[in-house]
Amino acid sequence: MSQPVGKLGSSPDERRRRITDAVCEAGRMTVEELAERLAVSRETIRRDLTHLDDQGLLRKFHGGAAAPDLRREGSLSARMADQRAEKRQIARAAAALFVPGSTLMIDTGSTTLLFAEELAQVGDLTVITNCPEIAGLISRGAAANRCWLLGGRFDDLGRETLGPMTVQGLARFRTEHAVIGIAAVDAVAGFMDVDPEEAELAREMAAMAEAVTVLADHSKLGRRGLFQVLPLERVHRLVTDAAPEDPLAQALADAGVRVVVA
Repeated sequence: MSQPVGKLGSSPDERRRRITDAVCEAGRMTVEELAERLAVSRETIRRDLTHLDDQGLLRKFHGGAAAPDLRREGSLSARMADQRAEKRQIARAAAALFVPGSTLMIDTGSTTLLFAEELAQVGDLTVITNCPEIAGLISRGAAANRCWLLGGRFDDLGRETLGPMTVQGLARFRTEHAVIGIAAVDAVAGFMDVDPEEAELAREMAAMAEAVTVLADHSKLGRRGLFQVLPLERVHRLVTDAAPEDPLAQALADAGVRVVVA
């Protein structure tokens, strides 16, 4: 019999993280197995599985859940609630890496949005983004901040502009840094996403910047998405909340990626 990894009094976020880790490790688990392992009721597990399925972190089926195929993500507002404490840690650590006068491209994501909140206080920044909310945060931040918002088709689910017009708009800019969020980091396939348009935009931002910083919480490490964004060696820094484990840790080191643990 497996040992319980949670307690009845654990927070919902912590319990859901443990559920995700357990299911991804096993491939698939039943509600009964999860309830026994985490020492909570089956009703609690079912509610958690519904939440995790909505986030795209697991695939719920009748009586249990399976590891995600990472072919979709939930809305930005839903993703903002997941791993929020960890994402805030990452945002603060990442913002501390930049100084007044920096020029950055920032794509849309739950972690990059929190990053923009922290970054806005630096001052004298120049930012190019496809996210209206990030543009507002930077513009309302410290003195002398400037921001350009990329045009294009507006996607309400992700609260971002996407498509050919957005990508074409990037061609006018060159920046010191690109800061992007991703859905998965794999030792072989590299940095990955689940949406082809978001992956294309992130690639183009990286191409127009001198250095690339990726923000990713621990749930993204050691997983695969559907679309490659960048190979490992194209990224300069990975800011995360937990040190990667092998084989990913070794692959990042071999590729020269600096790992910053918040």
